[in-house]
Amino acid sequence: MFTGIVEEMGRIESIGDGTLRIRAVTVLDGVRIGDSIAVNGCCLTVVAAGDDWWQADVSEETLSRTSLRGAVPDDPVNLERAVRADDRLGGHVVQGHVDAVGTVVQPWPELRVQVPEQLLRYIVEKGSITVDGVSLTVVDALADGFTVAIIPHTAEVTSLGTKQPGDPVNLEVDVMAKYVERLLEPYLPPSVPLQGERT
Repeated sequence: MFTGIVEEMGRIESIGDGTLRIRAVTVLDGVRIGDSIAVNGCCLTVVAAGDDWWQADVSEETLSRTSLRGAVPDDPVNLERAVRADDRLGGHVVQGHVDAVGTVVQPWPELRVQVPEQLLRYIVEKGSITVDGVSLTVVDALADGFTVAIIPHTAEVTSLGTKQPGDPVNLEVDVMAKYVERLLEPYLPPSVPLQGERT
């Protein structure tokens, strides 16, 4: 479980052959093999670590469902360690399970993202959404996506300040909305399933 408050912007050192190696410092404090670290909002398991790097195994499933499939060495990535029970929950409840990949339409400060149709029903004005692991508040829910306001601090300490039109971003909608939908499902009309859901 994560909060969507990025702790550090790391850099991809290498990716391929089922492994991802990342240069970082802050998230390595107290890290142990088996710990979880979110990379652009995708929860990965630490399998090896050194003084300024750590490594995760990356499955084909992960690559097929996230923007990591197009990642290359030296790409910036947003990093967050799993939340501890005594931490402040500054963002919202984030699982690190990417729902889909969206596309940047307009860069910050008013970041606009186009999203796959199956996610639109979970996006509401003033609701929470995670973009590349960053917890954000929706400003406008649009017919094909949403906008969020990116403050200068967020642009500086995360990769969102570097995103340009056409760039892919990992999206995770509020899990509570999905639970509510599941509970109400017997009373709702049919809808487009999330990627990976059974129809």
